[in-house]
This record gives sequence, structure tokens and C-alpha cells, in this order.
Amino acid sequence: MDLVSGYKGMVGLVFGNENSSSNEDSYVERVLDRISNGQLAEDRRTAMVELQSVVAESRAAQLAFGAMGFPVLMSVLKEERDDVEMVRGALETLVSALTPINHAKGSKDQVQPALMNSDLLSRESDSISLLLSLLSEEDFYVRYYTLQLLTALLTNSPTRLQEAILSIPRGITRLMDMLMDREVIRNEALLLLTYLTREAEEIQKIVVFEGAFEKVFSIIKEEGGSDGGVVVQDCLELLSNLLRKNASNQVLLRETIGFDPLISILKSRGSTYSFTQQKTVNLLSALETLNLLIMGDPKVDPAKDGNKLTNKTTLVQKKVLDHLLLLGVESQWAPVPVRCAALQCIGNLITEHPKNLDAIASKFLGDDVQEPALNSILRIILRTSSTQEFFAADYVFKCFCEKNSDGQTMLASTLIPQPQSMIHAPLEEDVNMSFGSMLLRSLTLSENNGDLETCYRAASVLSHVIKNNSQCKERVLKIKLEAPMHSLGDPEPLMHRMVKYLAVASSMKNRNGKSALSSNSYLQLIILKLLIIWLADCPSAVQCFLDSRPHLTYLLELVADSTATVFMRGLAAVILGECVIYNKSSDSEKDAFTIVDTFSQKIGLTSYFLKFDELQKSFLFASKSLEPRKVLTRSTAASMAEVEDVDEDASSNQKDEELPILSSVFDSHFINTVKRLEADIRESIVIVYSQPKSKVAVVPAELEQRKGETDGEYIKRLKAFVEKQCTEIQDLLGRNATLAEDLSKTGGSESSSEQRVSGPSNRVQLETLQRDLQEVSKRLELLKEEKVKAESDASYYQNLASKMESDLKSLSDAYNSLEQANFHLEKEAKALKSGGVSISPDIEAIKAEAREEAQKESETELNDLLVCLGQEQSKVERLSARLMELGEDVDTLLEGIGDDLGLPEEIDDEDEDE
Repeated sequence: MDLVSGYKGMVGLVFGNENSSSNEDSYVERVLDRISNGQLAEDRRTAMVELQSVVAESRAAQLAFGAMGFPVLMSVLKEERDDVEMVRGALETLVSALTPINHAKGSKDQVQPALMNSDLLSRESDSISLLLSLLSEEDFYVRYYTLQLLTALLTNSPTRLQEAILSIPRGITRLMDMLMDREVIRNEALLLLTYLTREAEEIQKIVVFEGAFEKVFSIIKEEGGSDGGVVVQDCLELLSNLLRKNASNQVLLRETIGFDPLISILKSRGSTYSFTQQKTVNLLSALETLNLLIMGDPKVDPAKDGNKLTNKTTLVQKKVLDHLLLLGVESQWAPVPVRCAALQCIGNLITEHPKNLDAIASKFLGDDVQEPALNSILRIILRTSSTQEFFAADYVFKCFCEKNSDGQTMLASTLIPQPQSMIHAPLEEDVNMSFGSMLLRSLTLSENNGDLETCYRAASVLSHVIKNNSQCKERVLKIKLEAPMHSLGDPEPLMHRMVKYLAVASSMKNRNGKSALSSNSYLQLIILKLLIIWLADCPSAVQCFLDSRPHLTYLLELVADSTATVFMRGLAAVILGECVIYNKSSDSEKDAFTIVDTFSQKIGLTSYFLKFDELQKSFLFASKSLEPRKVLTRSTAASMAEVEDVDEDASSNQKDEELPILSSVFDSHFINTVKRLEADIRESIVIVYSQPKSKVAVVPAELEQRKGETDGEYIKRLKAFVEKQCTEIQDLLGRNATLAEDLSKTGGSESSSEQRVSGPSNRVQLETLQRDLQEVSKRLELLKEEKVKAESDASYYQNLASKMESDLKSLSDAYNSLEQANFHLEKEAKALKSGGVSISPDIEAIKAEAREEAQKESETELNDLLVCLGQEQSKVERLSARLMELGEDVDTLLEGIGDDLGLPEEIDDEDEDE
């Protein structure tokens, strides 16, 4: 075999020369010789056992076997089917050769013999066909080892084995038949099919066609559903592989056996609610499979994904919402990962589905005292000690409010401030509260550490309620909160209380003296996110925010705070920008120009725009797409079943620990909103800097007329002053606009001192320059209009001159014809005279009279024409002078006119000759 010879050469390259592992090589070679050439059957079987033993324990032996052993053992499998023990030994040896030896320590770059052996064996399609044929053997161990060997091949060389199995007739069918075999073989076949169907769509279709759904759910039922062992997990993983991004298989499942078998796995059985780790993994696997039916294909437009909508409708009709609410909300004994997964399923199930949204809004939970399901989920958000559970429950409200203005309005309508007595009531009494009362109660708790975190969580829910809903924003904006004590002041708007909590959190210190933000990094981000959503497209919210001057000061300090995170500084900069682009105030102290002027003086445009650049370069904004959802497999199930909160004291792998939390705060919709706002902010600041304020009453002293100064001197001095100011200010405005535009594009690179040009004196200069520029622009427009008119007149007279030239030429031709006729008459008269014929005196008189009349008529017409030409020439001269003033080349315009006007002169010469 060429592959074996090439492989043998590779052995020498990897492990040195042939003598470096001569012991293993020679021993393997001798054993293989005994197997292939031995005469005694018992000796050959003993040699097979010895070969299997050494290959299972030595990497060098695995490598040596790969170089020379495959042809020998494949010959045994092909030609010695009757010798069951030899076939067993050959299969077991092949499995050992393809199994990595973990205890052997080597460098990471060292070639793995097991991988090389798998690659060598999978290259031969005849070998795969031979192995599949062994599945029909009666011996149990032959089928068992064959499945193990195929699984090892699939683990190391999945693509090649998938292609080989597809090319073999009834290859998949033989594997599916193994699911009906004895339990051990069934489990091995199930594991093999799980690996085989992960990425191969064609194999998925064949497996489903062979009745995979019925067989999988039958095995799950036999194993006890969610209470079963790892076999149930393998069945659910196989089921997920068949349904993932495969709409046709989802339709087939829905229209054949339905979703009931899958939903039944979520049902709690028995009176004891014990959750072992395996049961937790099984429930997570079932919820993962359920999510695949709900999420649909990400490549398909959600609005046009009819299969996803049908799946959602059918699942809610099958009461799956009740089971999910039991697992995620009511079953507090369930592990945190199961509760989180169930809540995420609820969110995905209701998002952008009107009927399902109505279903969750009308659900009531509880046996004795019932309350709306949304209130129970809100209580989880406010009370849970798990960060992951908080974000999972918050995700339900995010999905509920997404493109659901009616639902948002319904929730906002319950936001009614409660008296102080209700605010400080025990937590147990919130069962009787409405959704809005419970939310406002949490937003107005005292400012100690625990209650402050509750406020932030409530703020996250509030951001979903008002997102992209102007009516809800205005309603919440009108909420006034009483001070904890009447002596502390009048009621304050809810927005002002939120900014107050933001400032309090930044000033809090933990036990180590560090900012509390380092331990709960998402808390302040939630308030900043709420403010960004609230101010977007809401001028009244911007006005309310700016009503308190310290708000702007705090944001400026936060943007300039080097100890704050990139995300905090970036979001604070976005809020400042919203105060510019959505600012409709006419108050000179709160308008957009003043806001830009303020933060350009405090922090500088360079530093301000750099905050946007830092935010865009962060790992959350820089990634083009969100990380794909992890597939739940045997290797990942154990870690997912033991979800824990982020360790506050951990300092290593900080980015990996913060990523799940930050990804929950910075979802894809919010990231796109921030990117859109950034572009609008940059453009608005450029406009503000390029267009000064329209109303300025400051007049420089130089414009006043001095005592004793005559009007002429005053006018001359004003003219010089204005010319000087225009020159200087025009240069200043050009540099100012260019600099602002460059900063908006690149973040800026010059010092901030060059940016601060919007003081009172410069503002007057900018306005003066603006007026001058407007006058110059108007004058240029008038000159352009006059130029166009002059060009039109020149074109008209040019055409007229051409017409006159044509008329003159016609007249000249007529005169020539008359002269020729006269010449012929004179010639005829001379001929008559020479012939002796007497000519009557009357003929000579007639001739003379005709000649005189023709000459008189031609002279009259020629004089008229010369008068007209003289008039046109004067007009042309005036137009030429005007065009020269406008910068036009007159010679170019008149080029070619009058080149052939020599005919009249010739006529005059002829007249003189006569």
C-alpha cells in the first residue's frame, strides 16, 4: 500500500531514525509476522492478544503498527470471518491503535499516532465498507468493537468518514438497525449517530427517513424520561442535531408524532423534587431542543419564518408555557441553570408573537394566592441572589416589550407612586401590589448596598417598558417621587432619582477601598443604558435631564474619569451627545450650542470623541456578530449544569468572566442603537460648530463713531475694520469647521486648546462673518444670473449677425445677376450696331433709365444694411466689454463670425471700375 509506505517514512521523520524505536518496531514487526504467517491458530491468537496489549500502552507501538499493521489486520477481517476470536482481536487492536494514550506526556507539536492511524484507515473506502458489513455478524463483541472503531474514526476524521458512509449503499440503515439491538450496542450506536449527524445535513435527512424520531423517543421513554441516565442525554443530543437549522425535519416532527413526547420530558414526576446532576443535564438538553424549535433559522427573515411561528403556536397550544413557568418561576427547588434555561425559553417563545404575548400576560400563578405571571417574574428579578437568573428573568421582559407597544402601555399604566408607608412595607406584602407599584417600590428603596442593587435591576425592567415608545416615556417622565422626609424638599422626577443613584454608586467603595463598580460592573451600566433609551427621540426627557445643572457636571466628570471602565465613559459620552441632537430648548443656558460649548471647554472635543473610539474598539462592539450559542454535548453538559455567579475576588480571566454579564447588558439591538447615535452625534456637533447662534446683541466698541470724526473718516475706518475682521474670521471659521469635521471622523489628534474657540468674543466674530458670507453669496448669485443673461444675449446677437450676413450675401448675388444681365444686353446692343441695324433712341434711354433705377435701388438697400450693421456692431462692442468684465474670452465667442464678408468690398471695386 502506497499510504503505508508514505506513513512509514513519516514515522522516521517524527521519531528520528529507525534505530530510535527499534525495540517497539521490531517487536510489532515480529508479532505481525506471527499473525500473517503463523501455522498454528492458537499461536496466531496469542500474537493478536500481545499486539493489542502493546498497542494499547505504547505510543511508539501505535506508530509502528500504523506503518505496517493495517494490511495484516484488514486481511484477517476480510478473509477469516469464521474465526470469531481472531476477528474480535483484530477489531480490539484497531480500536486501541485509534485511541489516544493520555498518560504519555509530550510536546503539543508532537504528532499524535492515534490521529495519524485514524487518517490512514479512513482514507480507504473499502475499509469503511468492510467495517459496516461486520455489523451484520451474530457475535455480540464483533458488533460492539466495530461500533467503537467507527466512533473512534468519526471522532478523529469526521468529514472523511461521513463521506464514506454516504457513499456506501444502506450504510446509514445498518447503523439505524443497531438502535434496536441489545442495550450496550444500542447505546454505542446512539453515540455514533450523535457524532455522525452534527454537521452532515444529508445524513440527518436519511436518519429521519429511517424513523429516528420514533426510535429516539421510544428509548427516552424506556430510560425514564428526564430521570434517566446519560442515554437520555445522548438521545436528546441526537434529536437536537436532527432539528438544528433544519426546517424540513422540524415540520416532519410536528406533523407526525408531534411535540408531546418532547414536552412530557419537562414534566416533574413523583412527590420528591430531587435534581441529580444527570437529571439537570437531561432537562437542559430538553430545553435546548425546545429552543431549536422556537428560534428558527437565523439566516431566514424572522417575519417570513412561517415554520418558527407555527412551532411557537403549536407549543403554546400544547401547554408548554405551563411547564416552563413551573420549572423557571414556581420551582424554586430546581437548580439555577434549569430555571435560567426555562426563563430564556419563555422569552423566545413569546417574542414578536401576539397570541403568545397575550397568553403570558393573562397567566396567573399560585395555588392559594394567585398573581400574574409577570409579577412573579419581576419578583425573581428583584430578589434572586444569582446574577444569571436575574438576566434570564430580565430577558423575559425584554422579549415581552419588543415591538409590543400595547404590552408596554399596559405595564406603564400601573406605574403609580406609592406613599412612604407602602415603600417601607415588608417584602412579603408585595404579593398584593400591582406590577407598577412593585417596580416603583424597588426604584425608590433606600441607598444602602443591597437595596441599591435592587434599584438597578428595577431600572433594567423600566428600560424595556419605555424602549421605542414615546407615550410610555412621557408617562414615566411625569412620575414624581416624594422625598424620604418632607423636610428634605419637594417631590423630584423619577429621572432625577435615577441619576442620583448613578452618582451614589460611583462614590461607593468596597472593603478593599476600590470602587464598588469593579465588583458589580453591570449596575451603573444599566442606569446609563436606561438614560440612553429614555432620552432617545424624546426632547422632553432631555429637557427634564438638563433641568438639574449637576446632572451635566456629573456626566462630564464621568467621561473624564480615568478609573471608570471604557463602557461607562462611552455611554456617558452618548448621553451628552443625546443632549445635543434631541435638544429643542430655546433657553440660552440649556440649548445645544451651550451643551457643546460646555463639554468642549471642560474635556475638549478630542477627548470627547476618543471615548467613542474606545467604545467601538472594545471587544463587544468590535465583534461583527455575537458568539454562537454553545451546543450542549457530553463535554459541555457538566460545566453548564453547574452555573455559578462570577467570583467577585477573582482577578484572572476577567474578560471571560465579564463577557456573559456585559453581553446581557449590551445586546445586539442596543449596540446598533449606540452606533447609530454616535454617527448622529458627530454630525450634529459639526453643524453646531459650523453654524453660530443667530441672536447676539454684543457690539464691538470699534464700531461706534468717535467724537469729532467726520462721516467720511468714520466710513473709511469702518470699511478697514470690517475688511480686517472678515479676513481673520473667515480663516478662523474655516479652520474651526474643518477641525470639528476631522475630529468627528477620527476622534481628533490635536490638543484641546485649539478646539475652544466658542467664547463670547469669537462668537460675535463668527456671527459677523456669517452675515458677510451671506451677503457675498447673494452678490455672487446676482453676478451669476447677469453672466447667464449676458451669455444669452451674446448668443442671440451672434445668431442675428449670422442672419444679416446671409441676407447680405443674397443681396450681393442679386446684384451680380443684374450686372450680368446688363452685360448681356450691352453685348447684344453692340452686336446689333455692328450688324447695321438702327437702334431707336428710346432703347438707349430705357437702358440708361433701367441702369439708374437698379443702381439707385441697390444703393438704398446697401445703405440700409450698412446702418443696421453699424447698430449691431455697437451692440456687439458693448456686450464684448461686459463679457470681458465677467472674465469671458470675447475672441473665442466671436471666432468664425464675418470671415467671408469680403463680398461687398468686391462689389464696390466693380462699381469703381465702371
